[in-house]
Amino acid sequence: MRFKKLVLYSGGQERSNHNIHRALVSLVGPKSRIKFTYIPFCTEGSRVYYRRAVRRYSYFGVTDFHYLSVDQKFHEGELEEALRSDIIYLAGGNTFYFLKHLRKSGMLPLLRAFVESGGILAGLSAGGLIMTPHIFLAGYPGFECDENDVNLKNLKALKLVNFEFFPHYVNSKKLNNALLDYSEKTKFPIYASRDGGGIVVNGDQKTFFGETVVFLNGRKFIV
Repeated sequence: MRFKKLVLYSGGQERSNHNIHRALVSLVGPKSRIKFTYIPFCTEGSRVYYRRAVRRYSYFGVTDFHYLSVDQKFHEGELEEALRSDIIYLAGGNTFYFLKHLRKSGMLPLLRAFVESGGILAGLSAGGLIMTPHIFLAGYPGFECDENDVNLKNLKALKLVNFEFFPHYVNSKKLNNALLDYSEKTKFPIYASRDGGGIVVNGDQKTFFGETVVFLNGRKFIV
């Protein structure tokens, strides 16, 4: 895939993410109407967060909103509507549960095709992890991770980027040592973002919002 538009959010409070929200919507370019599809990690309780997303992105110029949940059956028309969006947003939550249902619903190849055709894919925390080669970091380190309650064995994800993503990063000795250790076992650099920041990928260009730390081959760098 030679050209892609992706936004990986770490998380944090709405105000601290203003710059990355603006960058996401600006990827669409000049357009009178901007269509946005919100995909929650699970249906239960998700409408509250969807309404928050509508308020948030309306402020930045999004005009049309659509909701698609993948852990319950959806109609073909709902799927077609989602794939006509300018932006598809993968919400945060339990990464294992989310990936399981994205795969089971057949959405993974459709999301890849969406990006390949010029669509913009955004992901918050778990949603960002799902853009990477695999979601191993969702369960690592053991003191700071999602529970794999669905017993997911296949951790391969969308493979839209050639790095791993660690959201909600904090600069603690315990976490740094764990990520340094893991960086010696993976072939990919690990980008660890603090809340309020993240990464925008526009073709071959990466733009970092907030402080991002790279762990690579047992070493730590600040971008």
